[in-house]
Amino acid sequence: MPEFADHLTQGPARGRGAGLNPGNRFEDVRLHVLGEHLDEIAIEHPAGVQVKTRVFRDSSRSILNPIDSPDLGMKWSINPYRGCEHGCIYCYARPGHEYLGMSSGLDFETRILAKANAPELLRAELSKKSWEGESISISGVTDCYQPVEADLRITRRVLEVCAEFAQPVGVITKNRLVTRDLDVLVELHRCRAATAAVSITTLDNTLAARMEPRASSPRERLATIRALADAGIPVAVMVAPVIPALNESEIPAILEAARNAGATGAGFVLLRLPHQIKALFLDWLAREFPDRAPHGEAAIRDTRGGDLYQTQWGVRQKGTGARAEQIGRVFEVFARKLGLTARPSGRTRDEFLRRRDFRLSRGQLGLFG
Repeated sequence: MPEFADHLTQGPARGRGAGLNPGNRFEDVRLHVLGEHLDEIAIEHPAGVQVKTRVFRDSSRSILNPIDSPDLGMKWSINPYRGCEHGCIYCYARPGHEYLGMSSGLDFETRILAKANAPELLRAELSKKSWEGESISISGVTDCYQPVEADLRITRRVLEVCAEFAQPVGVITKNRLVTRDLDVLVELHRCRAATAAVSITTLDNTLAARMEPRASSPRERLATIRALADAGIPVAVMVAPVIPALNESEIPAILEAARNAGATGAGFVLLRLPHQIKALFLDWLAREFPDRAPHGEAAIRDTRGGDLYQTQWGVRQKGTGARAEQIGRVFEVFARKLGLTARPSGRTRDEFLRRRDFRLSRGQLGLFG
């Protein structure tokens, strides 16, 4: 795995989301660190150990990912990065790092793979006669505007390719960095080919800093919604994830704050804990909220039929049981009351098809005059 670059941001491990690197479920060998050694490290480094983010080149040969999940509401996605420096402890994408021979814990947020050739790969895909201009979601797994994007600018270059083709896109993020690319999103919106969604899990700065250590603050995310809305970009708020006993009571306040900032649509997803995320999340909960940990785990199980996760389509996003139904009803009532009912209808492929047909008539593949 050739190294691509070292991101300069450093921080103590306590500023990361995960506090451990659980064993890879595909590996037979496990490394166990003796408790005495961990105690020695804690004494020598009371402020925590510095863990540097490292970025590697991703050699993927394709960039468009077909989505066959019926409960996601999207058909195609682009993820410029694998791994995410935001370090959100609840991130359902963490197990993906295990396919790369790494851990879903600290590895996921400190060893990032960057698809440096994503714009070139996308241009080739959009130039194919078979491509019909169906809408593409940028992100959906890891955040396309995580901190390394400030230097690498892969997401921006992907958007520039989309603007060249008038390719419909929807961007979802929890980082204010998206406002850097307002010029490209506005260009896409002129063709009615762009929407955006901003994820807000809490309005509590302290909780956000513990749960999403390197993502933008709640205030910054609301400001991001305002900036997108002021630029004319249709923007929704995603209350995701809703975590029973932790942030579920904030649903009405988050929706109202987002509406006041300019959001016109909303969605929510219940906490998802596939594979090793269960151990990571429960470790974090016990570490950050020891007095609430037992109740928190019980509340999660209340929404999952006694388990910590359910994998069935539909159920995995919304949960089951009385508590899950109540969360859904609260969201629906307040979203409707606040007028957050718009669907992501701001994207159309009309202009893409017009440009594609023009290119084909001129015998061009992907170049515009």
